[in-house]
Amino acid sequence: MAGSTHTVTNQAPPLVGYDVFTADRALTAAVERHLAPELHEEALAELSGLGRGCGSVQTQEWGAQANENPPVLRTHDRYGHRVDEVGFHPAWHRLLGKGVSAGLTAAWSRPGGHVRRAAGFLMWTQVEAGNGCPLSMTHAAVPALRADPELAAEWEPRLTSRVYDRELRPAHLKAGALLGMGMTEKQGGSDVRANTTSARPLAEDGTYELTGHKWFCSAPMSDGFLVLARAPGGLTCFLVPRVLADGTRNVFLIQRLKDKLGNRSNASAEVEFAGTWARRVGEEGRGVRTIIGMVAATRLDCVLGSAGLMRQAVAQAVHHCTYREAFGAKLVDQPLMRNVLADLAIESEAATTLALRLAAAYDAAHDGDGGGDERERALLRIAVPAAKYWVTKRCAPLAVEAAECLGGNGYVEESGMPRLVRESPLNSIWEGAGNVQALDVLRALGREPLAMDAYLTEVGLARGADHRLDAAIRGLLTELADLEAAEGQARRLVERLALVLQGSLLVRFAPPEVADAFCAARLGGDGGAAFGTLPPTLDLASVVERARPVAVA
Repeated sequence: MAGSTHTVTNQAPPLVGYDVFTADRALTAAVERHLAPELHEEALAELSGLGRGCGSVQTQEWGAQANENPPVLRTHDRYGHRVDEVGFHPAWHRLLGKGVSAGLTAAWSRPGGHVRRAAGFLMWTQVEAGNGCPLSMTHAAVPALRADPELAAEWEPRLTSRVYDRELRPAHLKAGALLGMGMTEKQGGSDVRANTTSARPLAEDGTYELTGHKWFCSAPMSDGFLVLARAPGGLTCFLVPRVLADGTRNVFLIQRLKDKLGNRSNASAEVEFAGTWARRVGEEGRGVRTIIGMVAATRLDCVLGSAGLMRQAVAQAVHHCTYREAFGAKLVDQPLMRNVLADLAIESEAATTLALRLAAAYDAAHDGDGGGDERERALLRIAVPAAKYWVTKRCAPLAVEAAECLGGNGYVEESGMPRLVRESPLNSIWEGAGNVQALDVLRALGREPLAMDAYLTEVGLARGADHRLDAAIRGLLTELADLEAAEGQARRLVERLALVLQGSLLVRFAPPEVADAFCAARLGGDGGAAFGTLPPTLDLASVVERARPVAVA
């Protein structure tokens, strides 16, 4: 029996037993906005079902268990044979299976698929981000494989399947398959053109033997991998199956798993190829062009992943402060804490709104057989790397500030906040760090006039609605007028591109109090460098209330 001094009071109840989807007003509004009306009933019911799963006690426990029990590499069996297998905790397999069955790899095969998947991925990241990597790469592999119609016809049904088959066996015997990726090498990093892995043609047309290494190979338990290697005709994309058609293991030597800051439930490996069988994807010498569709899709998932982490951090902070009392009042009702929470909330909503807009652009750009909206495709060329740069960079300071809202409780592992903090830098680093994204935007601005036109058309839809946004657009136009020698200022320019785009979307679609706060602090200069420095004239109580997750039985 607990002593009288151990009576627990003034503590927030656990944030469980609620619908993560319907409790996120910004997300539900974005899904309704971007989906055709005839899809609403089915999509909202599906996403609400996933949202209830995300908020359940059982799923939250699986997330914690997967994080606490990282994967283990087994290179040899008891007899000394190479097996190169990675073992995962059962909770990780349960989460990955739920993600597959929820359609998080099936965006390409149904109307509004990218918006629906984006909303699901954003929610699923909040449970445990580690299983998002194989889901993301399997989803993103589809456009790369379509460079070879025969290969796409064979693999796409497996990758978009809602069946999770964890057994290591030939892919043609499986109802569903996962795909990983291996591009970077020790000497090159993001400079994939420095790759030295070699590809020697074999007798069968389109098949090769690979020799080399990959410094980062994500999700090494997958059924296959898209990799880059140097063929006689230049850098080329290849599909490396984990198990060959006859049932024998391909040569896929896992040297070690990375010991990472966060994302610990997911395996990231160093692998060696030594006579490894591979099938060419696309033409020789066009490897970067072939795989760029996969890279773009995974970059959007970085934006979605960061938006999900930000939403979970804000939800935990607002939930805690709604119940916690200090100095005679609820924290949420105290002016300074309300300012902090509102500042965090508008950052989170801006990230969610932008991420779902990009997902809608993907749906429009890939609508039909080889058709699609060219302007939306052009918008993605600038907006994806700009969003990847900015949203992922805002994730880490937001997660740290949200943890601080819980005080000492937020520094304790049981709160879940340290896991969010450790995870928060990941999406900024993976799939091309900040400088890579900024320079990519510069290239698009300089070489693709339609991309700049599409961006300006998009932000121009909000012109005249807020004077601070109008002024920011005018300032941006001045900067865009002179791109000569802009490389050293690329980060500043890309930040402004992302902020103006976020501001234009919020002015058009968010409640007035949210748009007003964002434009004042992010575009009008009426805010400080730290969170919690919004001007006092704003309706902060309404902003915080909109961000509050409401638990339901």
